[in-house]
Amino acid sequence: MPFAALGLSPALVHAAGEAGFTEPTPIQAAALPPALQGRDVVGAAPTGSGKTAAFVLPLLQQLLPEPHGGPGGRRRTRALVLVPTRELAAQVGDVARSVAQHLQQPPKVAVVFGGVSINPQLLALRGGADAVVATPGRLLDLVAHNALHLDSVRHLVLDEADRLLDLGFADELARVLALLPRARQSLFFSATFPPAVQALADGLLNAPVRVEVAAPPAPDGAAIVQRAIAVDAARRTQLLRHLVQQQGWSRVLVFVATQYAAEHVAEKLYKAGIYATPFHGGLSQGARTQILREFKEERWQVVVTTDLAARGIDIAQLPAVVNFDLPRSAVDYVHRIGRTGRAGETGVAVTLVTADAEAHFRLIEKRQQLRLPREVVPGFEPTEQPPERPQGAGGIKGKRPSKKDKLRAAQAAAAPGRPEDAAPPPAPAKRPPAAQR
Repeated sequence: MPFAALGLSPALVHAAGEAGFTEPTPIQAAALPPALQGRDVVGAAPTGSGKTAAFVLPLLQQLLPEPHGGPGGRRRTRALVLVPTRELAAQVGDVARSVAQHLQQPPKVAVVFGGVSINPQLLALRGGADAVVATPGRLLDLVAHNALHLDSVRHLVLDEADRLLDLGFADELARVLALLPRARQSLFFSATFPPAVQALADGLLNAPVRVEVAAPPAPDGAAIVQRAIAVDAARRTQLLRHLVQQQGWSRVLVFVATQYAAEHVAEKLYKAGIYATPFHGGLSQGARTQILREFKEERWQVVVTTDLAARGIDIAQLPAVVNFDLPRSAVDYVHRIGRTGRAGETGVAVTLVTADAEAHFRLIEKRQQLRLPREVVPGFEPTEQPPERPQGAGGIKGKRPSKKDKLRAAQAAAAPGRPEDAAPPPAPAKRPPAAQR
């Protein structure tokens, strides 16, 4: 089905084609018609399935009919896209600009995020912007500087909506929403919508159209081949080095739990002759941008990262990802492994499972409805035994409460009928640093 049959104007069809969007993907084909009609949309689709264009194209069409000028010739911000990370903001902005530049009267798209000086962004917003792609914190900073006014926003997008709706962004998101008109269209997109997050989304939407697209099968039946390898915690770095060399991966994204672990593992690999570098939130924005560019150019073979790179990082034809440390949840697992096997390509996702992490990985498997055989690599046979767990222990993560855990606790505390003097549950044990596991 061509884009024209979905309701895009001839001008947008031409601009999309010039930008490389010739045929709609399943999520685009399902989401564009209701979005173009002005309906609220909840779109769930795997990573790499074309979700960005599924909201960028209708937003651009909604901007076309209206004149750009506002009071004093200033452009009124009519479309707002909120994203959780700087890298995703830049990526969404690139897609929007690549299409908009082929329009006869291209709308002005501003991309703003923290971690860099606010002054260039203040200058870029002189005269306003038709559409703004932003992280919530920097957006609020610009509003405070009177550089942006959100009272004309008619179209709101939450990209990676599940992340924006969790407790980590709750305060900032509430402040942004309070600045927007009540009469607006809202489009929420993500690869995952946990039940608790979906309940929050329902309160912000008006009779939304729900669109859910499954991952397309690859030619061999699986876009992402998932493997689980049992190994002792102390030998994970050696095994990782062995896998990188034996498998001949040109590039691999390795996920760890902490910034310290990213630095430590990358340093060990680099000293062993593998071009590896860390990537985490403690680096400057300039360093993060440079590392991603060099990784895409295959100048780094291994990038060791935190969950910062689990969302919104689009690296074409990435052969493999490795879970050096387990993710905190099944949702994070989906986003991590989704960095490979994108856009119809195939990839491999390897998880290193230690004895201490076995129970947590079983929970991830259960929630993902899969069961992976535990492989053993010759020379790296595990010797550690799983720790004994007391009977009746609640949950198996046993580290520190995740954001979802906190959300559940807050909902339980607010539930009617809860005794005011009921004792709170005991705090879970503190999670040891990655180097001690």
